[in-house]
Amino acid sequence: MNLTATTGDQADSLRQLATSVSKKRKATATRAHDGQNQKGIRVISVTSGKGGVGKSNVVVNLALALASRGKKVLVIDADLGLGNIDVLLGLTPDWTLNDVFSGKKRLEEIIVEGPGGIRIIPAGSGLPDFTSLGLQERVKIMEELDALEEDFDILIVDTEAGISDNVAYFNTASQEIVVVVTPEPTSITDVYALIKLLATRHSERYFKVLVNMARDTDDALQVFAKLSNVTSRFLDISLDYLGCVLRDDAILEAVKSQKPVIELSPDSPAAGCFTTLARRILENGGERRLKGNVQFFFRRFLGAEAEMENL
Repeated sequence: MNLTATTGDQADSLRQLATSVSKKRKATATRAHDGQNQKGIRVISVTSGKGGVGKSNVVVNLALALASRGKKVLVIDADLGLGNIDVLLGLTPDWTLNDVFSGKKRLEEIIVEGPGGIRIIPAGSGLPDFTSLGLQERVKIMEELDALEEDFDILIVDTEAGISDNVAYFNTASQEIVVVVTPEPTSITDVYALIKLLATRHSERYFKVLVNMARDTDDALQVFAKLSNVTSRFLDISLDYLGCVLRDDAILEAVKSQKPVIELSPDSPAAGCFTTLARRILENGGERRLKGNVQFFFRRFLGAEAEMENL
């Protein structure tokens, strides 16, 4: 599949849809012009170059840490062939994203409640039908997510690992990209390959790095330094250090118990790391810019953009 061409076709289709709702966004655009508009939902993708780095576990605990700080959090399991967010939380959803794409259910009908009030959009497992989304599925998920914007503060997208078309799509459609890496040399190499792909083929320029399974903070900073050194030599991007999660046996026990470590062992070092990460994310604020790619909640971005031009 030529993802660049597909993305261009998709952008044209979505801009046409956005134009149809432009008049309904007049009030939103006016508030934006006066500096009084609400920030809207914040979309963060969490991604990795290889499997086995604890990415989904990071997503689950980070979502719960953000919810504990008063945020309404929605998690979408975007590993459409091997989803496991529900497994990590001991949930047994009746419906998944596969049912949305096949037309059996609407997105709002498959959302399940997780611990701490977080909401989850589950993915199927062992089902290959939508492991590579076409234009129709991409437009469908954007339209249906758009209808949920006012219900949530933060959407966290748990992508699959690697450099597939779906990984590129979900990352470019998010406002912020967090890459999860571990101290293993293979993890550093693979996450560099992912960043390179997103930068050179999809014009992504801003990445945040989360080091998982670090021995200590010095170990995490060394990993970030290695990644930063190689990216600064070969890529024109901005790489920011978000923080780390320490290697902790409490995480292994939590995974076995199918509970988030921040809930099962709230006083553990790992739980403290997730609390710190959530605080940093909220303190840093969201990025409210169009990236040049089609993004989730496109009507808010494109509709407001069009209306601002008419004020």
